[in-house]
Amino acid sequence: MKKFLLSSIIIVIGITFIGRLSYLQIFRFSPTQIAEDTAIKAIYDYPERGYIYDRDGNLLVANQPAYDVMVIPREVKPLDTLEFCDLLRIDKKTFISKLEKANTFSPRLPSVLVQQLSKEDYAGLQEKMRKYEGFYIQKRLLRYYDTKSGANVLGYISEVNDWEIKENPYYIQGELTGRTGIEKQYEEVLRGRKGVKYIQKDRFNRDLGPYRDGTLDTLPIPGQEIHVTLSKQLQEYGERLMNGKRGGVVAIEPSSGEILALISGPNYDPALLVGRERSKNYNKLHYDTIAKPTWDRSLLAEPSPGSPFKTLNALVALQEGVITPKTKFRCYNGFYVGNKKRGCHCGGGVRDMNVGIYRSCNAYFAGTFRKIYDKFTTTDEGMEVWEKHVESFGLGNYLGYDLPNGRPGRIPGVSYYDNVYGDNRWASSFIISNAIGQGEVAATPIQLANMTAAIANRGYFYTPHIIKKIGGNEISIDKFTTPKHTTIDREHFDPVVKGMAEVYKRGTARWLKIPDIAIAGKTGTVENFTIIDGERKQLTDHSIFVAFAPVENPKIALAVYIEHGYYGARYAGHIASLMIEKYLKGEISRTDLEKRMLDKTLEHEYAKPHSGEDFKINEYVW
Repeated sequence: MKKFLLSSIIIVIGITFIGRLSYLQIFRFSPTQIAEDTAIKAIYDYPERGYIYDRDGNLLVANQPAYDVMVIPREVKPLDTLEFCDLLRIDKKTFISKLEKANTFSPRLPSVLVQQLSKEDYAGLQEKMRKYEGFYIQKRLLRYYDTKSGANVLGYISEVNDWEIKENPYYIQGELTGRTGIEKQYEEVLRGRKGVKYIQKDRFNRDLGPYRDGTLDTLPIPGQEIHVTLSKQLQEYGERLMNGKRGGVVAIEPSSGEILALISGPNYDPALLVGRERSKNYNKLHYDTIAKPTWDRSLLAEPSPGSPFKTLNALVALQEGVITPKTKFRCYNGFYVGNKKRGCHCGGGVRDMNVGIYRSCNAYFAGTFRKIYDKFTTTDEGMEVWEKHVESFGLGNYLGYDLPNGRPGRIPGVSYYDNVYGDNRWASSFIISNAIGQGEVAATPIQLANMTAAIANRGYFYTPHIIKKIGGNEISIDKFTTPKHTTIDREHFDPVVKGMAEVYKRGTARWLKIPDIAIAGKTGTVENFTIIDGERKQLTDHSIFVAFAPVENPKIALAVYIEHGYYGARYAGHIASLMIEKYLKGEISRTDLEKRMLDKTLEHEYAKPHSGEDFKINEYVW
């Protein structure tokens, strides 16, 4: 009986093993299992990465050939190291380091030894590769840029790191992935899917031919082309205007939320981050802690919005019924908070809403701000209502656009001021700087552009986005096609828009008029303070400008932020007007404004000692 039982157990175990092995060999194959089989070699065939076009079908990004030298460590035989290194244009120390890293990754799987050889280097190396066993050349495609602009928004690709390989089994060492911008956001669409050929090897490591007659081989699937919402012409023109200036410019089509231009200054040629010099160029750009060319100011800078924010306070006050467009406040070349006078540059006098906007009167908006809070029994209640209205324009939160980085800005609320002053220990006079867009409020350029688009639409906006077509097909994503309505009724926008139009007709931007285009805008001059050697010192003001055009049926809304750019109309206003004319007309009539922006830089301001982005702002603005 025991003998029979033992025999039965052995038979059952044997059948189980045979069944499992049969299942694995006949029915179930996974890339991981095959990769772990030392008798099978995988050769990858990389697809062409998808092209990127602008909104009008103009090419932005394509591909160019490059060649990687690959190594399978266990197959490497003794070689003339110095000769090989000379051919590869690397030193012996680098060669040994890369070979050791490849062996650590896997002695039997291919790794990149030297990537992105030029066609010239490849031609000289190819005929001698037979001398170096364990090494081979693999063709791949690198990015080619048909523009010198848009580096911040297009992004770049680079080699995957160990963490990414661990997290995503699709990638193996040496492969490339989108690192920033559009390349990162739409990586899975653009990269396609690599093909693979499996080669059976014998016990002497010689190729026997396709594994299982090639039945498991796959062909590469090319990446899909995409069309983005950018206007190549507008992006390139805007970057020319930003020559020698630091800041951010964002232009949006109000009727769709499509981003027309996304500019960060200083900019750089995206081709610098392609090829064997990529790492050296990237380090030079990334570690420039003064100009910060790789830091996208259009999405990440969070200055106070300045006077453009006054338009929101006017809309909140109208919605809450505490003023009408005819309500007047007197300006004493400023306004008083207790016994302390806060300045204004409008010239003084009695102001209604229209004059308050086009002359940017601080006193008018301080009075308006107070009235909002005076309506409510407690300051907390007034703050909650004010905060709700302002945030409905997309401020104080990430907008949800389809780019991989950004900042939320700041709209301070009750808890913020309770932490600063204590619960029930503050009033509207404590936060009066918010009336004129300074104090504790902060907004990114893309948020200001979106706010302007909401005003242009008289009360709603579409989530800003960069994608237009994938594979030639128009995209339709609910969050990009569903309008988001502000808390302000449509009827209240007309007097505010009228005041913004007057800014160009007889206000703070009257010398920036563009023939035959009705523009509504708002200047902003944000005073700028920092700490130098322990002392609080005033630096040159930041220049901010928002605008949309035409006033009726607007086609473009934009925000311009220029660090140390003086008053709002001086630099930001010039750039805004020129970009509007370029987009709507395709040519420039105000060549006087254009010449000024192309010729003038702010390098002399940036050469002054200051702490970069670490500035503080006081209460005065116009």
